[in-house]
Amino acid sequence: MASIEVHSGSILHVAVSSSVTSFVSERRFDKSLAVGEVMQKLELITGSMSQYMELEVYSEDNKFLFKLDDRERMIGSYQIDDGMRINVVDKNPQGAESFTDISKVEKYEMSSKDYDSRGDTVRSFLKRKKLGKFDPQEQNAQKEVEKERLAEDADALTRVKVGLRCQVSVPGQMLRRGAVRYVGYTEFKPHVWVGVQYDEPYGKNNGTVQGKSYFECTDKYGAFVRPKHVQCGDFPEEGFDDSDPDEM
Repeated sequence: MASIEVHSGSILHVAVSSSVTSFVSERRFDKSLAVGEVMQKLELITGSMSQYMELEVYSEDNKFLFKLDDRERMIGSYQIDDGMRINVVDKNPQGAESFTDISKVEKYEMSSKDYDSRGDTVRSFLKRKKLGKFDPQEQNAQKEVEKERLAEDADALTRVKVGLRCQVSVPGQMLRRGAVRYVGYTEFKPHVWVGVQYDEPYGKNNGTVQGKSYFECTDKYGAFVRPKHVQCGDFPEEGFDDSDPDEM
């Protein structure tokens, strides 16, 4: 029967890390403790259950050394010294996910009808005080804005055509030229949008937004613009040497 050697000093000073969290803490363990007993103490530190633990030992310079694979063996009988790190690997297939995957957490959802029936909500307060979207003046203003956007949609669908040259003039930005590559409704925002392929890399995408492709072009040459900022006509491509008289 092989003898078990317990290394000098009765207390072991090590760092403890875990596959479940990113925290590292300093801990002390009596070397006479069995590995299984150490695992039980680590339950409170890491949140992992001892029956699903696997303990790895790393050197002070973060090199993997060995595993504490015998639950009955004293921790002091391993070649583990002060300053090393014990990493707790949670082998429970559901253990780590419970800390990070909130999609599996049951959520309470209240219907809009039930929410409206309550008198202690922000919505009920705004209704009573006729504030925000419940302000008659605000409601009328929103209706006017929506009416303007619908008229803009109708105009765009008849005026702007795919393939036409165009000039884009967004307030606060320099004039940009390009070609119309898309006209229509999108999934990322309501109403009609015009997809433009700029002559120069002034865009924000390659014709794809939020995973949906509306047209194809080189990255940073594509953009979606509200129709009112797009003027179609004879706008030839400008060379890089052309100068703008209003800029230096």
